[in-house]
Amino acid sequence: MNNSDYYSKLGGLPPQTQLLSSKAVFTTAYAVIPRGVLTDIVSSVLPHWTGTRAWVLSRPLSGFSETFSQYVMEVQPGGGSDRPESDKRAEAVLFVVEGGMTVELDGVSHALRAGSFAYLPAGSVWRLKNDGSTAAIFHWIRKAFQEVEGLEPPPAIFTHEDDHPMAAMPDTDGGWGTTRFIDPADVRYDMHVTIVTLEPGAVIPFMETHVMEHGLYVLEGKAVYRLNQDWVEVEAGDFMWLRAFCPQACYAGGPGRFRYLLYKDVNRHMTLW
Repeated sequence: MNNSDYYSKLGGLPPQTQLLSSKAVFTTAYAVIPRGVLTDIVSSVLPHWTGTRAWVLSRPLSGFSETFSQYVMEVQPGGGSDRPESDKRAEAVLFVVEGGMTVELDGVSHALRAGSFAYLPAGSVWRLKNDGSTAAIFHWIRKAFQEVEGLEPPPAIFTHEDDHPMAAMPDTDGGWGTTRFIDPADVRYDMHVTIVTLEPGAVIPFMETHVMEHGLYVLEGKAVYRLNQDWVEVEAGDFMWLRAFCPQACYAGGPGRFRYLLYKDVNRHMTLW
């Protein structure tokens, strides 16, 4: 058991007495969207969804995310959708952080709860319903699937974090590890969504600078993250976007562990314009 407390407190409005300053920042290399800005005012509704609102964390946009969009979805009891996805090119990852829901894929129902992970291939026919008595909150990551001639499409995945032991990074004595839901050697998949865990005092000890675009949503704890040339304090509920090659590093100061949901694009040739 992972015994995780996934961050899921969204909405509401700050008091009129609150100062306007925050760590929200948008640059050409990275962006930080702190949890305090995910208020009722910035929520969205989507077509063919009932009893549902969404907070959009990223979207394909000039100077911003290029390969993916990420939403935090809140579905009230009885809510959901029989037509959740309007784009046949879009593959999806769902990761549940609170409550429960049922996803029906190709006529087969799958019960999801906090910590559940689902990968839904592009072109899938799926439905989602909250049959519970409390709100279901989950992350929905969407990407246009990149087909490769001669490579079969990737199959769907329904699993749970409890079923995936954390793989420790080499030479870290277990201080830094990754929970992988998709086999990193399976090139049928063109994106990975994993959970990265750093114990108090653990570090990403060098400035990672590589080709993948990143989306990081902090599920638990707090840390100081190096983004390009800046050190930024982040905590549970904050979201970071990093463009390809943006230098990054991290120091988890404690007192508890620091965990984030990580998106990156993988396993494909670079597009030549």
